[in-house]
Formats: sequence, structure tokens, C-alpha cells
Amino acid sequence: MTQTTSPTPSFAPQISVPATYMRGGTSKGTFFKLSDLPVRCQVAGASRDNFLLRVIGSPDPYGKQIDGLGNGSSSTSKTVILSASEKSDHDVNYLFGQVNIAKPMIDWAGNCGNLTAAVGACAINMGLVAADKIANSIHENADSGICEVRIWQENIGKTIIAHVPVYKDVNDKVQVQETGDFELDGVTFPAAEVKIEFIDPVDSSSDMFPTNNLVDDFDVSGCGLKADRVKATFISAGIPTIFMRAEDLGFTGTELQSDINSNDELLTKLEKIRARGGVVMGLFKDESEAQTSQHIPKIAWVGKSQSYTASSGKTVEASEIDLVVRAMSMGQLHHAMMGTAAVAIAAAATTQGTLVNEAAGGGELDEVRFGHPSGTLLVGGKTEQVDGRWQAKKVSMSRSARRIMVGAVFVPADAF
Repeated sequence: MTQTTSPTPSFAPQISVPATYMRGGTSKGTFFKLSDLPVRCQVAGASRDNFLLRVIGSPDPYGKQIDGLGNGSSSTSKTVILSASEKSDHDVNYLFGQVNIAKPMIDWAGNCGNLTAAVGACAINMGLVAADKIANSIHENADSGICEVRIWQENIGKTIIAHVPVYKDVNDKVQVQETGDFELDGVTFPAAEVKIEFIDPVDSSSDMFPTNNLVDDFDVSGCGLKADRVKATFISAGIPTIFMRAEDLGFTGTELQSDINSNDELLTKLEKIRARGGVVMGLFKDESEAQTSQHIPKIAWVGKSQSYTASSGKTVEASEIDLVVRAMSMGQLHHAMMGTAAVAIAAAATTQGTLVNEAAGGGELDEVRFGHPSGTLLVGGKTEQVDGRWQAKKVSMSRSARRIMVGAVFVPADAF
């Protein structure tokens, strides 16, 4: 009897990988536990990048990411990999990847401050935080409490503390509280407040201001501005950021996405300035290197407090805020404010003499509320000079986070 064999399929089957889809702050991302990833994707390299690109749906020349979990926005084209931390006094390692929408590229150079708000909750739900620590976060005879999750941010090598609200369910099991009445501009629905602390966001061996100046005369000749030199504050806190005065760019500081993102001439001008600033900050040897690093540096502009209409249609009154700030993310004006850029804003605003501090009214400040396209955000910070170098000791802000989906993501087996 002749034994027949099944023909080899001419197509690649799909594989499934456990994943969690979460909103953190004003961003969304796909979260993975490191040990759940295919073995060859558990280490840095082409396999990991190609897998994550396929998950999100990049590269997509249509810019929509229809065949993945992204939705054509830098705020949602994001991936996170979590693992139990072996570092002392830390609970979880957090690795962030910013997925390029149109190019086959993932930027691992920086952190996502917004998704940071979801890391603590996700780590608890994934079983990465010690059970006794979670249980002890609620005092005896209490029904709720705060679990302090200590995060090691692998991209930038920094400690972040997430204060995650927890409660006891009907079975007396401690759960993450995700719903609540905390409102975050840029997010439609209220949720539970998560307080975030960025500890020592600047290396003690380096200066928060890479040029050693609070304000520089920035050479922007050939970038399309009316002047060849303008004032700028270059800061590396949270994420490397170039702050400029709105009027020097021909802006007011109250711009919305529709004012910027459909104007190719403006976008080209801003990208040229960002690339030039990256060289000044020592991030690039040549401006051409900016093409492969869209995540850093960020470029932002500031202005004095003024009334404007936010993207939701509500009025933000000048009396409610200390200044206005707009920032670019991955070549587009952000719809609200990146969490890491908010760290930079806090550090710069609380350092006397920077353009951000000047826009906020100047003087000694320990917190500011700034206006962004979707509304306002309150941030706090503490900076000081150590051995002649400026350091940010701590920056804090409040965000919220929520699980949207827990299950498995499917990826063609030949994609990575």
C-alpha cells in the first residue's frame, strides 16, 4: 500500500501570541510579556522588529495601518515589552518601541511617557509584580489602596514609580482599579488617576542642558524662518527636546493639528529645524541622521498664556494656564502632549532662565499648568545645580490607563 504525504502548504499559517491592548495617558499600545514572545523575538534584532512591525501594521504606504493594531497615528503606533526586573528595588522592566507608520523602522531610543501610566497596571495584571506586595498595598480593614510599582525604563535606563490604585473585589482578591472620575484632556472618558514620578530623569554625570546654556542662539539659516538665528532651549529630561518661542516660528502657540499636519511646507521647515537641533544637542553627527531617528529629539514651541479653543471645542481660558505649548511627534503635531515631552516641560519650566520658564512668567516655580491642543495638563518638578550642572531630581504628573483588550494577536509565521 502506497503511503501518501500531505503537500506542503504554499502559504504561511498564522501564529498567535498573548497580548494586551491598553490606553495609557493619551496614547494606546500593544503590550507583551517578554516570555510570551516567540523565542527569536525575545532578544533585540530583526526578528523582534519585524514581528512588532507586522503586529502594528507597518510599513504602510497608505498611512492607515489597516492590517494591524495601529491606526495611522504616532499616538497609537506603539509597542511595549514587559518582564520581571532583576534589578534591586524594581518590580518590572519596561521596553518601549515607537513603530514608524510608513517605514520598516522601530525607534528604541526613548521612552513613551503616556504609556508609562499603563505599565504598572499591566505588570500587576500580567503577574510580574510580587503577590505579597500587591496584597500589602491595601491596609487591614481597608477596601482599597495604592500599589507602588517601581519600573526600570530600559530604553533610557531610568527609574519611574507608578502609583496604581487597587481594590478588593467581592472575592477579597486585590485588583487594579481602572475606572474612576479622573479626567484627562485628550481622553474622552474619565478613569482612575495614576500618579507617575520620574526619578532623576537626567544622568548625574551629564548636564540637563547639553549645550551648557539655558538659552542658546540657534543657527536656523536655510530652515525657512525670517531670521537666521533664534533663541532656543535645548534640554535632555524625559526626552531630548528643542524649545523655541512660538513667534519665532511664525506661530501663536495655540495651533491645532489641522493648522500644521496638512501643511507640507510647515512640516518640512519644522523637520529641518529638528534635524539641525539634533546636531547641536550631540544626538547626530550630521543632519541626515535625523531621517532614521524621528523619535528624538522633539521640537516644541511655547508662548505666554492665552485663551484658545481646544480640539474638543471647549474654551481654554488664559487664566486657567501658565503657558501654551505645542510639540511635534514623529513628524506630526501631537493631538495633546507626549508624556516624555511633559517631563521636559516640567524640568524646563522649573528652571529659572529657560524659554519655558520665561513663557510661564519666570521666577521660581515648582509646577505649571500648560495648555496643549486638547486642553491642559499640570506637571511638577524639582531641579537644582549639582557641581555646576543642572539636574532634574524628580518630575511628576497624573495620567490614567485602561485595558481595552486582553487576548492574542495573530501574525503570519513568515513575517519575522
